[in-house]
Amino acid sequence: MRFPVPSRLHNWSARLVISCLAATVFLPGAMLDAHEIGTTRVSVAFRQSASYEIEIITDAAALVEKLQALSGVPPQSDQAGENASLHSAAVLQMLLKNYDQVFRRRVAAAFDGAAVWPSIDYAVSGTATATSSPVAAIKLTGAVPQGARHFEWTYSWTFATYSLTVATDGDTQTTEWLEGGQRSTPIPLSALRKAPRNRAAIAVQYLALGFTHIIPKGLDHMLFVLGIFLLGRGLRQILGQVSAFTIAHSITLSLSVYGIVSVSPKVVEPLIAVSIAYVAIENIFISELRPWRVALVFAFGLLHGMGFAGVLKELGLPRSEFVTALVTFNLGVEAGQLTVIGAAFLLVGWYCGSRQWYRRLVVVPASVLIACVALYWTVERLSL
Repeated sequence: MRFPVPSRLHNWSARLVISCLAATVFLPGAMLDAHEIGTTRVSVAFRQSASYEIEIITDAAALVEKLQALSGVPPQSDQAGENASLHSAAVLQMLLKNYDQVFRRRVAAAFDGAAVWPSIDYAVSGTATATSSPVAAIKLTGAVPQGARHFEWTYSWTFATYSLTVATDGDTQTTEWLEGGQRSTPIPLSALRKAPRNRAAIAVQYLALGFTHIIPKGLDHMLFVLGIFLLGRGLRQILGQVSAFTIAHSITLSLSVYGIVSVSPKVVEPLIAVSIAYVAIENIFISELRPWRVALVFAFGLLHGMGFAGVLKELGLPRSEFVTALVTFNLGVEAGQLTVIGAAFLLVGWYCGSRQWYRRLVVVPASVLIACVALYWTVERLSL
C-alpha cells in the first residue's frame, strides 16, 4: 500500500535537497578552492650524520612576485637592462637570493618547538613558455640539535594545499597534506629512525592519501562525479559512467607516474575544469543518457588521471614498494569516488530520483551551480 505524500513535504524535501547540494558545492571550499596539481611540494630528509635537508619545489616566478609584493621593493632586475626578462631562470634566481631575508619570514623549521636558522641555497631551472614556467628548487640544510625528539614545519608562501614528505636515508617516510601557513603535526624523529615500514603499513598510508585526495581535498573531482550521478537515472547508468571514468584515469595515472606520458599541469588543470563544466552543462540540456556520454566520460577520465598522477608525484613513492603505493593510492581514489556517489544516492537518489520534479528542482539547479564553479576554475587556472 502506498501512502500519499503531502505537497508540503514534497516542497520541504526539494528545498532540503537543493540546500544540501549547494552546500556540497560551496562549503568544502569557501573560496571555490580545489586541490590541483600543486606547484609547491616540500620534502625533508634526515641523514644518519644528524643533519637535515629540506627541499622546496615551487613556481619561481610566482614566488618572486609574492616576495616583491611583501617587500614593497621594485624588481631589481630592471637595472640589468631593458632586455632582461623577469621570467628568465638567471634573473629569478638572482632575485630569490636578494630577497633571502624576506623569504625566511614565512618559513619555519623547528625542533621541539625551537626554531632553527638553516642555510639556504636557491636554484632556478627551466624556461618560461605558454604552458610552463621556471621552477625553483630551494634547499635548506643544517644540523639536527642534539637530543631533538620532534620536528615541525611551516611554509606560508603558498595559498594552496601542498604535500610535506619526511624521510630518512632509508625508505621510511611520512607524508602530510598542509595548507599554506599551516604548521605540520609534530613528527617524532625516533619513528623515522626505525626500520622501514612493511608493505601493509605503506598500503594503508597510500590508501588513506588517495581517499583524502577526493574527500575532502578534491572538490573538483567530487563535482565531476556528482555531474555523472545527476544524469544517471538508474544504478546501471551511473556505474557504467563511473567504470569508464575509473578505467581511463587508472591508465593515465600509471603511464604518468612511470614517465611514459607527461603533460604540463598548466594544460591539464584548465582542461579538468572544462570537463566538469561540460558534464554539468550537458546535464542541463539533455534529460536522458546518450551513447556518446560514456565515451566522453572516458576521455575526461584520461585527463583526471594525469591530475591524480601529479598529486602522487608530489607525495613521492617509496622505492621498495612502488607498485603497492601506486595501486593502493588508486584504490583510495576509487573509494572516495564511490563514497561521493553513495552519499548522493542516500541524499537524493533513493527518494527523489523517480519524482517528476527531480530534474526541474534538483538536476538542473545543481548542474548550474557545478557549471558556474567549473567555469570560474577554468578562467582562474588559465590565468596562472
